[in-house]
Amino acid sequence: MSFDLFSPALILITAALLIGLVKGHLRTAVLLGAPLLTLWAIWQIPDGVHGTITFLSYQIEPVEGSPLRRLFATVFALMVFVGGLYAFRIARWYELAAAYAYAAGAIGVCFAGDLITLFLYWELMALFSTIVVWCGGTPGARAAGIRYAIMHLLGGVILKVGIEGVVVGTGSIQIQPMLATDFSTWMILIGILINAAAPPVSSWLSDAYPEASSTGSVFLSAFTTKTAVLALIMLFPGEPMLIGLGLFMVMYGIIYALLENDVRRILAYSIVNQVGFMVVAVGIGTEMALNGAAAHAFAHIVYKALLFMSAGVVIYRTGKNKCIELGGLFRTMPLTTACGIIGALAISSFPLTSGFTTKSMISQAAVDGSFMWVYLALTAASAGVFLHAGIKFPWFVFFQKDSGLRPKDAPWNMGLAMVIFAGLCILLGVFPELLYNFLPYEVNYQPYSAGKVLFYLQLLLFSGLAFFVLLPLMKRTMTISLDTDWLWRRLGPAVAKVIENIVVSLGKLIAQQKARLQDFIHRMAVNYLGQPHTADSKERGMFARSWRVGTTALWIAILLSAYVFLHYLY
Repeated sequence: MSFDLFSPALILITAALLIGLVKGHLRTAVLLGAPLLTLWAIWQIPDGVHGTITFLSYQIEPVEGSPLRRLFATVFALMVFVGGLYAFRIARWYELAAAYAYAAGAIGVCFAGDLITLFLYWELMALFSTIVVWCGGTPGARAAGIRYAIMHLLGGVILKVGIEGVVVGTGSIQIQPMLATDFSTWMILIGILINAAAPPVSSWLSDAYPEASSTGSVFLSAFTTKTAVLALIMLFPGEPMLIGLGLFMVMYGIIYALLENDVRRILAYSIVNQVGFMVVAVGIGTEMALNGAAAHAFAHIVYKALLFMSAGVVIYRTGKNKCIELGGLFRTMPLTTACGIIGALAISSFPLTSGFTTKSMISQAAVDGSFMWVYLALTAASAGVFLHAGIKFPWFVFFQKDSGLRPKDAPWNMGLAMVIFAGLCILLGVFPELLYNFLPYEVNYQPYSAGKVLFYLQLLLFSGLAFFVLLPLMKRTMTISLDTDWLWRRLGPAVAKVIENIVVSLGKLIAQQKARLQDFIHRMAVNYLGQPHTADSKERGMFARSWRVGTTALWIAILLSAYVFLHYLY
């Protein structure tokens, strides 16, 4: 079968349209069947460009296959299937339709063979992910969705400016490696990094994702930041500044996640932290590092969705989302607890989980590239991840002091979705070659050596000990952590108000001076040009009076003499 101009994304776009037209079991069949059909279509696309369309003298390439592209598209399709299974019984049809169109944009980016096609699918993601946020249905969700849309539209404009600059400068729209060396390439890089949630513009993620519904946040956790990672791998491998930026993202995410009280906000900041590992790997730019970035993105989508699913079940069953409101839920939610723990261990790179077999590749790439300071920083960050996600999340949600809540466990579909991803976390941890075989470059790496396993176990276990020793300091209160969005949500409006007051005061001052000037001119006009106020009055202004002929002649002579004098003087 020929797929020359047929992107697998079109299957999910069609499914998104059908979701609103059909009901009942037929809608369920569309929800579960479309991702599987998309997955099959993904693996029918061989390497290379397949068909072109001429547009304004440019050759548009809707579909280009490669191992890297298929890897990302595969995990996106799996995410849609499991997310649809998780959500179909409680999510509204328009949320599901928006989520599937959002996923279609991500898969479209995977196979985009040129910058124009990539940009179109990029904006499709921005549009429908905003709708997913709005489907949270609360005033907070609507406000967060507006802020989310503004940030992503701004990022899209910046990306478009960069693409146009590259096209004008090179005459090519091909997706190919580049470095940030001029204005156009910097604009492309900044546009991508906005979607990657790189500080200081990362707060859109922690602002919007927790405001979505318990099902919508599962979809949101998977696509936007990981398509940005894919774009970085394809366009900016080996860009040096990404190493420092990635390390900053890693530490930034850890600190804010440790401070947070909201369950899903903890996980949102954790996304920033984990994407930071991938950004570092892209900055290193070696084959091992890029393999690590791709593999870790795959594993991250799975275990992060699993964590959001377990948090979503808790919120769905209890209606509470603060750490201080929860605790003791393991008694009545054993399946959700077990799946949450597996996700927490995977994100912490615990041996025999997917996080260990992928994140350790990035650390090894740092060592191989003689970036010892990067390796040490990533090692310290791994301990921090175990603190905020590996222990803090399951402890405060499921095991801390009993909250008295006795909710039911997950509905069967939510439970099955969690079990699928929990099993995949363990499967890829025990048999990492199942993932390694699909990476873009040949893998010559063995994650399980006695030294590595012992090192990571010591690191994680001592991190756990530190958590419980410092537990009184880890307890959260009803506080708000100020993020960089404070600059434009609070400081910006305050500065604008001050400027407005200054402008208004200046306007009033100008109006007063204008009135005084008009009054002065009026009085002068009355004094020198004024007519009598009454018929009986004989008083006139100086220049309104009748002068004698001799006086007039005298003034004319004086003015003429002055003119002649100045003429000969100059």
